[in-house]
Amino acid sequence: MLVKTYGSAVFGVDALTITLEVSIGGGNRYHIVGLPDSAIKESLRRIESAIQAVGLKMPRQKIVINLAPADIRKEGSAYDLPIAIAILAASEQISSAEVSDYFIMGELALDGGLHPVRGALPIAIQALAAGMKGFILPAGNAREAAIVDGLAVYGMKSLEEVIGFFSGKGRPERVTADTGDEFLKRMNSYPYDFADVRGQENIKRAMEIAAAGGHNLILIGPPGAGKTMLAKRLPTILPPLSLNEALETTKIHSVAGKLGASASLMTERPYRSPHHTVSDAALVGGGSNPQPGEISLAHNGVLFLDELPEFKRSVLEVMRQPLEERNVVISRSRMCVEYPASFMLVASMNPCPCGFFNHPEKDCTCGPGVVQKYLAKISGPLLDRIDLHVEVTPVHFSELTASAGAERSADIRARVMAARSVQDKRFAGNASVYFNAQMNPNMVRGICQINEEGKMLVKKAMEKLGLSARAYDRILKVSRTIADLAESEQISPQHLAEAIQFRSLDRGAWTG
Repeated sequence: MLVKTYGSAVFGVDALTITLEVSIGGGNRYHIVGLPDSAIKESLRRIESAIQAVGLKMPRQKIVINLAPADIRKEGSAYDLPIAIAILAASEQISSAEVSDYFIMGELALDGGLHPVRGALPIAIQALAAGMKGFILPAGNAREAAIVDGLAVYGMKSLEEVIGFFSGKGRPERVTADTGDEFLKRMNSYPYDFADVRGQENIKRAMEIAAAGGHNLILIGPPGAGKTMLAKRLPTILPPLSLNEALETTKIHSVAGKLGASASLMTERPYRSPHHTVSDAALVGGGSNPQPGEISLAHNGVLFLDELPEFKRSVLEVMRQPLEERNVVISRSRMCVEYPASFMLVASMNPCPCGFFNHPEKDCTCGPGVVQKYLAKISGPLLDRIDLHVEVTPVHFSELTASAGAERSADIRARVMAARSVQDKRFAGNASVYFNAQMNPNMVRGICQINEEGKMLVKKAMEKLGLSARAYDRILKVSRTIADLAESEQISPQHLAEAIQFRSLDRGAWTG
């Protein structure tokens, strides 16, 4: 008897319908075809044990399992459940009337339990697009899939429950999620606040500019100056995620298996902080079975690289293209996968190996040329892609013990959102540009017009600091953001001067 069930395979952040055909006939061997990986080939051992655990029998006949389309490689253990249901239906141990009306995914335990799988959200979206009655999956993924409106989602804890579903012995309640209500409740639930930060007003100003225009930022200063503490609070002043951004971000984390059992929709902007020992593939994504990397997990949020010079040069250089294109393409001989990577890069570093170069009170113990060698670990092209270079100095004791409260994140966010609303109107007709940092060179020339006084100021700065053409564009973009924060239609020399001071890491400015 031939029975079909349906599942899905995830490529990038999208899913593709997979048809699982099971035929039982004369013979006594099991065959799985359709480019299965080792996890799928091993699934028959798990399936046999799970079927026996619920009191049914694994057929002792020839079983042929085909995963179609047969020319696409299938990977992972999520096909255990649809194969098991198809085998039971083909051997007439359960009814086959409805098994082809649902998407079925789940990894089986030997006792018949169900383990969560990756990519439940994109699979649920595909199930709705394919016109399925519903989606049956492990209970640990149910809330994640339930945010897809119009799709009946059933979270199951065991193979026995799924068998009961198709046998008519008991159908559990659909899992539902009030996406809008949950989104509104949790959109501002950050554990950090700029009100905790004493002093550092110039750094807060730089972060406000970065958040308003979506600019990349690097903080340079001695140990203990507060670089990490400030970076953790940057997401709290970014505009709240829109519903579309939240769905897009949730899809990426779903594919990577980073959502918990109680999670449904991501409502906070991501903040990712990989260790400096991270590999190229872990940062940008990849592997034999391509998975999103840290830069994609930071999509619509912040990627924080602490102690930037300690990262391997090859790791830093692979970020250059994603920083410009805001996506990353993983190419393999048999496939090409694209992941979104529109993130704000925030980096920090000590000014030298000992950490006290340019310190107002402590002496640097590094020898001649060490500072330049340390800075040279970061390439010029990468620095050019970072808009704001900010020096962080230690906080004085009087500021730490001041009784006056610091400005709250909510107040800073209000100004950031006002500046973003200006940019929304400015880029309303452009589907690929949402804020100033995303402007291409042609847009910069048209939007960031400066007067003669401003041109002379920038000319002197470029000659003195040895700035590149890309750095010139960055200065214009940052000055446009500063003008937006000031509610000014024109970029004034004062706006340009403030933008220029944020190029302190350019070679001539810091070490010479």
